[in-house]
Amino acid sequence: MAAFRLLFLCLAISLSGFSNVLGEERVPLDNVFKRGHTNNWAVLVCTSRFWFNYRHVANVLSVYRSVKRLGIPDSHIILMTADDMACNARNPRPGTVFNNVNQHINLYGDDVEVDYRGYDVTAENFIRILTGRLPESVPRSKRLLSDERSNILIYMTGHGGDGFIKFQDAEEITSVELADAFEQMWQKRRYHELFLIVDSCQAHSMTLKIYSPNVVGVGSSLVGQDSLSHHDDPAIGVHVIDRYTYFLLQFLERIGPASKATVGELFEYTSPDRVMSTPGVRTDLFERDVDKTLLTDFFGSIHEVEISNVSSVDLKHEVICSSGDCVSNENLPKEHTDTRQFCNQFPIQEILKEETATSWPIRREFLFGAVVFSLASVISLFL
Repeated sequence: MAAFRLLFLCLAISLSGFSNVLGEERVPLDNVFKRGHTNNWAVLVCTSRFWFNYRHVANVLSVYRSVKRLGIPDSHIILMTADDMACNARNPRPGTVFNNVNQHINLYGDDVEVDYRGYDVTAENFIRILTGRLPESVPRSKRLLSDERSNILIYMTGHGGDGFIKFQDAEEITSVELADAFEQMWQKRRYHELFLIVDSCQAHSMTLKIYSPNVVGVGSSLVGQDSLSHHDDPAIGVHVIDRYTYFLLQFLERIGPASKATVGELFEYTSPDRVMSTPGVRTDLFERDVDKTLLTDFFGSIHEVEISNVSSVDLKHEVICSSGDCVSNENLPKEHTDTRQFCNQFPIQEILKEETATSWPIRREFLFGAVVFSLASVISLFL
């Protein structure tokens, strides 16, 4: 018994996590989070419209599905699609978007929350989302509410050229404008690390002007190269996914939230012989080694919680509020008291009364059986 108590005590001490149990100093807060970030965000943008750009919508919805599967919730995802292919009149399967000719997964049919669609997908709105310069009328669900401890994934797909990517075939955002937006984000402490992925023609040119720290970028093709589509679906009549995004998804589908796959391994997997173009990588602004940086640091979700030990909160002692400081319905004005209650689905009190009145009833069959059993026991003693 003594050994069991000693084992239980050791287990309790090891699981408690409080340094005062062992009489040691508290671990510095900066050492608790080795990865340096406490939350993840994703900004996923499809800049193309019209039916023949079906693959670009499938691209962004595929990445959207992957980041959700790996743990990033919709509240931390900004999804922008310039066209609604699921409801396009040319779609032979209304309400669906597929990224494979076999049509295994309907990308549009499983809890898709589009934050900006149609003509709301503009270069101006995209820059405003990144920099946080949105009108007060924009709800929180359409804002990038990141901070200095946020890792942000930015994925863009569409038509591009040397130093620009087009929005809806009507306007452009240049690599200089994108770089300046990232610098605003850094100065305003809106990110900790940022991963930019661009899948378009000459996509690497969008990363060349970036000068802000802690940014890693990759474009699906170098300057002067086209970004090719992967395959078409004869039933739909258009190509359904681009090559770079296709192999990006192949890699992502093999990992889980606890995967140890790194960003460097992703770069190696999306090689020129697969993509049929040369992906351009920019890592000189990134402080960490991409071969040691987990891919889930950007595509997954982090579940650690940071507790700040400020002067108004004493974490070492239990805080007991006085009767005057405690908030209760008795201390609130009548107009601030919520008198609503949940209605019972059936009369609980009446059922309880019936059970109390009829609990343990003595039936005649029970008494007769008890008497017979007693007599049989007595007779067996004399035989």
